[in-house]
Amino acid sequence: MPSEQDKRLTKRIKEAGKILDIPVLDHLIITEEGYYSFADDWEL
Repeated sequence: MPSEQDKRLTKRIKEAGKILDIPVLDHLIITEEGYYSFADDWEL
């Protein structure tokens, strides 16, 4: 699960993408146990 820091970083990356006209499609957190996708959980 994403931490609050992960969520804040995702928001900042998404905002930067808007300024640069680059769509952010997903933010992945990958670990040895698996992964978390913000797009899969509708948080992006």
